[in-house]
Amino acid sequence: MRHSRLLLLPGILVCALLALTDGEEQGLPEGNLLVVTVATKETDGFKRFFRSAKHFNYTVKVLGEGEKWKSGDYMSSPGGGQKVRLLKAALGDMKDEKQILLFIESFDVLFASGPNELLKKFYQARHKVVFSSESLIWPDRHLEDKYPRVAEGNRFLGSGGFIGYVPNIKEMVVDWTGEDTDSDQLFFTKVYIDPVKRKSINITLDSKCRLFQNLDGALDEVVLKFEDGRVRARNVLYDTLPVVIHGNGPTKLQINYLGNYIPNTWTFETGCTACHEDLRPLTAIKETEYPLVLIGIFIQQPTPFVEVFFERLLRLQYPKNRLKLFIYNREAHHEGQLSSFLKDHGSLYQDVKLVGPEEEMDQAASRNMGFDMCRKDEDCDYLFTLDIEVVLENENTLQILIEQNLPIVAPMITRVGRLWSNFWGALSAEGYYARSEDYVDIVQGRRVGVWNVPYVSSVYLVKASLLRSELSSYELFTSNLLDPDMAYCHNIRSKGVFIYVTNMHTFGRMLSTQNYQTSHLHNDLWEIFENPVDWQERYIHENYTRIMKDKLIETPCPDVYWFPILSDVGCNHIVEEVEHFGQWSGGANTDNRIQGGYENVPTIDIHMNQINFEKEWQKFLLEYIAPITEKMYPGYFTKALFDLAFVVRYKPDEQPSLRPHHDASTFTINVALNQAGPDYQGGGCRFLRYNCSIRAPRKGWTLLHPGRLTHYHEGLPTTGGVRYIAVSFVDP
Repeated sequence: MRHSRLLLLPGILVCALLALTDGEEQGLPEGNLLVVTVATKETDGFKRFFRSAKHFNYTVKVLGEGEKWKSGDYMSSPGGGQKVRLLKAALGDMKDEKQILLFIESFDVLFASGPNELLKKFYQARHKVVFSSESLIWPDRHLEDKYPRVAEGNRFLGSGGFIGYVPNIKEMVVDWTGEDTDSDQLFFTKVYIDPVKRKSINITLDSKCRLFQNLDGALDEVVLKFEDGRVRARNVLYDTLPVVIHGNGPTKLQINYLGNYIPNTWTFETGCTACHEDLRPLTAIKETEYPLVLIGIFIQQPTPFVEVFFERLLRLQYPKNRLKLFIYNREAHHEGQLSSFLKDHGSLYQDVKLVGPEEEMDQAASRNMGFDMCRKDEDCDYLFTLDIEVVLENENTLQILIEQNLPIVAPMITRVGRLWSNFWGALSAEGYYARSEDYVDIVQGRRVGVWNVPYVSSVYLVKASLLRSELSSYELFTSNLLDPDMAYCHNIRSKGVFIYVTNMHTFGRMLSTQNYQTSHLHNDLWEIFENPVDWQERYIHENYTRIMKDKLIETPCPDVYWFPILSDVGCNHIVEEVEHFGQWSGGANTDNRIQGGYENVPTIDIHMNQINFEKEWQKFLLEYIAPITEKMYPGYFTKALFDLAFVVRYKPDEQPSLRPHHDASTFTINVALNQAGPDYQGGGCRFLRYNCSIRAPRKGWTLLHPGRLTHYHEGLPTTGGVRYIAVSFVDP
């Protein structure tokens, strides 16, 4: 194992890397190999390259650090001459004629194996210089006929990687007099296609990708190969395992995908090995010294459970005095909820800026504004963007993301029962969604880690330093062709900034906003179909799931079962909804709402179908009542159908009680919607056959009893206040 040393020279950074060789063969003179690359700044891609080099114990010399890059992006036009100039200058100091030099890119390159294998394959090539190969010719197609033929494999040279002896490489670049903006690819191509120079320097191509794999033009040829705790890229066309993987040209997303695995970033044996590197732990610092975070909250459309969103925001485990809020609300429908939150809790935060619907600002403009607010605030360390549709259940989310210490990282959230998530694993050729091979495994938690992906949305953390450097442009979300989130991610990728998503923890989920109604007082009551998990958390009693395990079902009278079913909020919302509707029946026998128009035992009530809630109520009965019914009455199975489901109101001066009667049902559900004592006095239910009464029904608890024949019953007088119950005659 070699000791780490750092040598700084003008324009040159030399690092002898400290790492294990990961079980490679021994014996070849690895000390003769020097990896040389050009990197004018330390990008995310360079850090990835450096990690893979360190893993295999390569010695790396970096040229050009701190210089301005002048050689283009290789996408729109040729370039790269600056690399040749830097290489030529560095070669002047290299005197060892036995020195072997590997010259490669760094921002889009990975090592898949170590020096021993690389040198072995180089020696087997039996040439002094070996270039990577491509199936596509670039940048001058007119030179195709001058390329020598190959019996098998790629015919064209790729300048992104070559290996050779120092004297031969010196001879190859000695004639370089070009500009930094000139094409290195064209220069090396002309050297190679010149028969005299090719023979003199002794150059060949790695045509079958044994040493180098260029991805451009070869995406269908390359697959991941998992073996013995490490991952390789396999070229299935030539059945080779290349050592150096280069995401040249328009294949940056593909090298990012491969980099999630190669060489050992994630394996089946170890899981994620890189997820705990370079962390920024917060446990060692005082809360007063926590990074300052601007939370950008975006309300773009009518959304269910907004009150719950703000309740969760309050529970976020992060000091409130280290948080600022930027809230963009496009929907007048939510102004009341937002106003209530800010009135009660706004003073907890260091600062709050609210942009309301009167500003008539579109989505892109609002997000640009929020990002710029953090960018211009010199105290802002992070921007945490959070759409109102996000159900952030993990109270430690913000701390977890900060500790990952990544430029942009999103917590993975999904939509219940679907493969939808807030990230894309790949992009189509047109730049839209495509499913990566590992997407389903990541979403379903079979592969857990931190993943480099092309797109995230809805909730993510951004380093403010990034907004003041690579992402300094104000119009990050603006595009004439793409939606704001796609435009944002496109702009990030174009700057070479990596976007990550983590599924190392369970963070939450995304609400569905489809079919969300805004015509009711409490619209969330109608969300049992679209957002069943959130509906249950909001409206079902907290002890419901423990009914059987903890034996919470009581039997106050023979064959009468009593158990918790609705939360306080659920009870309150139903009462407030029917009172808001306000069209109570008169309590007369004549009732045009029911079949036949006559009610034998009338009550003052409102039917569920009057407020268009009958489908939702039937779903509630089927999901939460039917399972208990089938447990308590063995052999009986129900689809929870009903003709009558209604809310009854009892008042001393209106209808205080109900005379003895049977219900037109196989079984009846009677849910207490408010509490005896604080809300009303008296009341209850008496079963005459058993002379058994329940005089103080608990709020949110339901009575379940047979409707016909055996359970003749009456409503006991309400002597004060107002009593509400929700009654359902099930299976009439």
